[in-house]
Amino acid sequence: MNDLPVQNNSIMLKRTILIAAGALVLHTSANAQILKKVGSVLNSGSTSATGANVTEGEAAGGIKEALEKGVLKGIGLLNKQDGFFGNELYKVLLPPDALKAEKALRSIGMGSLVDKAILQINRSAENAVGFAAPIFVNAIKQMTITDAMKLLTGGQNSATNFFKEKTTASLVAAFSPVIDSALNQTAATKYYGEIVTKYNSLPTSFTKLDPDLKGYVTNKAVGALFDQIGKEEAAIRNNPAARTSELLKKVFGGKS
Repeated sequence: MNDLPVQNNSIMLKRTILIAAGALVLHTSANAQILKKVGSVLNSGSTSATGANVTEGEAAGGIKEALEKGVLKGIGLLNKQDGFFGNELYKVLLPPDALKAEKALRSIGMGSLVDKAILQINRSAENAVGFAAPIFVNAIKQMTITDAMKLLTGGQNSATNFFKEKTTASLVAAFSPVIDSALNQTAATKYYGEIVTKYNSLPTSFTKLDPDLKGYVTNKAVGALFDQIGKEEAAIRNNPAARTSELLKKVFGGKS
């Protein structure tokens, strides 16, 4: 008789996981088949369908694996040559208050200086995001089962929002010196400094520019990283083909 509450709790856990798995894969025809299986399991009390026999530990492990996979893929897409510069969505242009300077310098034949500054600023961002991996991995390792279950059943951006809350301060702190060093190594600081000096010396320059790039580029790099991670999270939640391990298939649903 004492085993009955344990058995009931186990059944309730399995049903909860099945409902969560079904909710997370709502948007494709393949997912509709999974939802059909989920429904039959709930109606019959069986645990033989896709996503069945999932323990709480497996569910937590599944969401952690999904997060790590999405994070590392997102970082990999940015932490390479042209990860920023060759991507119109993430390409870092000059700060907004420098746009007048850019226009003025291009008009007097100094466009190459502006182009060099923009290129090297983006090279700095590409270099910096490579330092994000251990920060995210550490956040994932510290995640509790309760955290993982909330993310498993949460909305489309719940994991990305979790990372924003847990890692933004650490990312900014880690990126700032890296960005600063990269800006110097790639000569971005030098080129931007020349832009500032040239523009500030023009008789038509009423607003003097601030030569500090570090904070601006750091914020751009962090923003791009979270945007990329959000896309990877959406792929794992909505696209069965993105679930490349047995645990991910078991927790989020299979490909068939």
